[in-house]
Amino acid sequence: MVKKLASQWLSAARISPTALYTGQVWQSTGRSIPELKSMPASALHMALAPSMFVSRSFGGPTLEDFLLARHDLIDYHLTELIESGKATQIIEIAAGLSPRGSRFVERYGDKITYIEADLPGMVAQKRKLLATRLRACPNHHVKVVDAFAEQGAHSLDGLAMQLDTSQGLVVVTEGLLNYFDKDSVLNLWARISSTLAQFPQGAYLSDIHLQAQNSDPLAQAFVAGLGIFVRGKVHLHFETAGHLQLSMENLGMACQVLKPSDFAQQIPACSGKGADFCRILFARPASAVK
Repeated sequence: MVKKLASQWLSAARISPTALYTGQVWQSTGRSIPELKSMPASALHMALAPSMFVSRSFGGPTLEDFLLARHDLIDYHLTELIESGKATQIIEIAAGLSPRGSRFVERYGDKITYIEADLPGMVAQKRKLLATRLRACPNHHVKVVDAFAEQGAHSLDGLAMQLDTSQGLVVVTEGLLNYFDKDSVLNLWARISSTLAQFPQGAYLSDIHLQAQNSDPLAQAFVAGLGIFVRGKVHLHFETAGHLQLSMENLGMACQVLKPSDFAQQIPACSGKGADFCRILFARPASAVK
């Protein structure tokens, strides 16, 4: 029965196993909302629980370590941007089962406009799940986007132009970049950079995995296991933070590459054993930081 339900979810919205697992991690740790609960996600989480328990028992990392660290660290900086007045509009690309839009709209009400953007199947599924919330909150949207499209209403630029260009904009991607090769990621960043440049205040927040931080045998084994889990290659695009920053500079973006454990005092989830398997990219148009 669980296998049948999982198949229905995956085919209806093309929800990846990682998206289902991550959604359940958010559910089980109180970060999600009831509408996004699913039996397939719960079953997948339970199936992997023994291996996570063994790793944790021997002092090793778990998937939850970096999933929670990246999620909470992105939330931390998004909160700062909103409360400082630098951003009133957010586009979350490939939002999937992320509860972030619902949680931030609950917290800030009509002070922000939040767009959860994804491919058509996922958008249709999420609109059904969040129907009551979306009706109650006109500044919370779930819309179709093709982040690699050059133009049109479903391109990132076309989506952003539906917003107020006199206000700040934040673009968020979480759990997306490592599915794509380097050229595709640079293409995406070029579009994000171009879009943010049209707003008086712009910022981009994302997680990313670097080669240098995943070079020891334990980390390599973990990445290999993650590749099996996602049924594809996990792309590590840059060796170091410096290489990443140089690539962003070439696209007109100045960026910080944040190490989760540096925020352990402020964010409990950033103290996990595997928290530093990822980094958080915090970028802004270079013209805005001069």
